[in-house]
Amino acid sequence: MTENNEKTALILLGCPQVPVQTSMALYLVHGLKEHGIRPVIAGTTAARRLMEVADPGRHYLEEMTDLDAAIDEITGKQRDFDLCFVFIHNDSGIAYAGTMAYISKARLYALLFGEHARDLAGEIEFPCEVVAAKAVHNPMPLKRKLDEVMQWAVSKR
Repeated sequence: MTENNEKTALILLGCPQVPVQTSMALYLVHGLKEHGIRPVIAGTTAARRLMEVADPGRHYLEEMTDLDAAIDEITGKQRDFDLCFVFIHNDSGIAYAGTMAYISKARLYALLFGEHARDLAGEIEFPCEVVAAKAVHNPMPLKRKLDEVMQWAVSKR
């Protein structure tokens, strides 16, 4: 949490290989802000650049940081979050989510998408809320599931 007790959420973005990641991340940021939760985006350089291009006026993107820098801050106890949403479409995404489960006190949400979302969900062996949808080009399957989760995610803590 921040010093003024404002709720915060970390959104982790890996490689933007699957098209729905950018639109769903912006959608999530919008939803969090609507509920008074301050989102922070941590991602690879490519993922951050796509977000910047998608929101050139910075209507949604207030704070972005490098993925590894965010992990270093949490590991070093300099910062933590109330919520953490990890976008996952491959094994490295699962590794990042597992890292967050271990180092952060945030309520963790694993957002699995892509062709193999359900298979990847079976690989998760750490505590988190799993949201999985076979969404590659069409974000609607993941959006529907995320909407369900958001109803109670923003009301907890």
